[in-house]
Amino acid sequence: QVQLVESGGGLVQAGGSLRLSCAASGRIFSNYAMGWFRQAPGKEREFVAAISWSGVSTYHSDSVKGRFTISRDNAKNTLYLQMISLKPEDTAVYYCAAHRSTYHNPSSDPRDFASWGQGTQVTVSS
Repeated sequence: QVQLVESGGGLVQAGGSLRLSCAASGRIFSNYAMGWFRQAPGKEREFVAAISWSGVSTYHSDSVKGRFTISRDNAKNTLYLQMISLKPEDTAVYYCAAHRSTYHNPSSDPRDFASWGQGTQVTVSS
């Protein structure tokens, strides 16, 4: 499995920005499609964005499209989520995840992901 560690969360005012990072180790990071998910208190885990193993293809949920951007640096074994124009409803624990299969297309289904980080808290105040 791929070991994942998120960072970059914090408290920000509405309209602000944050960049989350996810450092990977273990298996070859560049072989795996990656994703970001989030979970707010009392709610189910929600898909945010996904990216192909090469970084060429990306997929964002409608709720974040135009505000969040997923990217990756395979040379640094790191996944990113740039978030701008943050809203209070973006408040959640954000998780990065690695797809269970190599060279797979981006996926929004959490069941397709086998490795998960511990999460990083993002809080957006109004």
